[in-house]
Amino acid sequence: MLAEARKLFSSLGYDRTTIRAVAAAARVDPGLVMRYFGSKSELFAKAAEMVEIEPEAGSTEQVAQHLLSSLTAKLETEPTATLAMLRSMLTHPEAAAGVQESIARQQHQLSQVMDLPDASLRTALFGAITLGVIVGRYLLELDGLRDASPEEVAEVLRPCIEALTHGGDPVARS
Repeated sequence: MLAEARKLFSSLGYDRTTIRAVAAAARVDPGLVMRYFGSKSELFAKAAEMVEIEPEAGSTEQVAQHLLSSLTAKLETEPTATLAMLRSMLTHPEAAAGVQESIARQQHQLSQVMDLPDASLRTALFGAITLGVIVGRYLLELDGLRDASPEEVAEVLRPCIEALTHGGDPVARS
């Protein structure tokens, strides 16, 4: 049921996904969906839980590599929970709050391992890049991005991510 709910919320958004549609997709009675999840809102909250990869402290190179690996992992399989939240966040306040909370938590964790005075700005920029890449690849299906391998995307973004994690002038380090 949860997998089908993720797919529907991801493709239709919150407003157009119904308990009946989730039940039909999962081949169960709508009452069973309600029994396990209580309401559409609770089903959405469970379906849209995003898996977070906690950054580890280390050198700036290790932090950059961790972020690139995290981005690659998010692109390897369609992130249905993330897409459900993103597709729904513009019309459903609960989804918007969930996206904001998840990003803020990740941003805080990441800024703790970056020893830079503007770490909060840098982590926010990484979050914006990640969201933009996911939206561009899966929701907008942008040419080039849609068909690129996750590794290609990470390699093109590597100089940007390294500049965000290192601080200073990225050209000077080359």
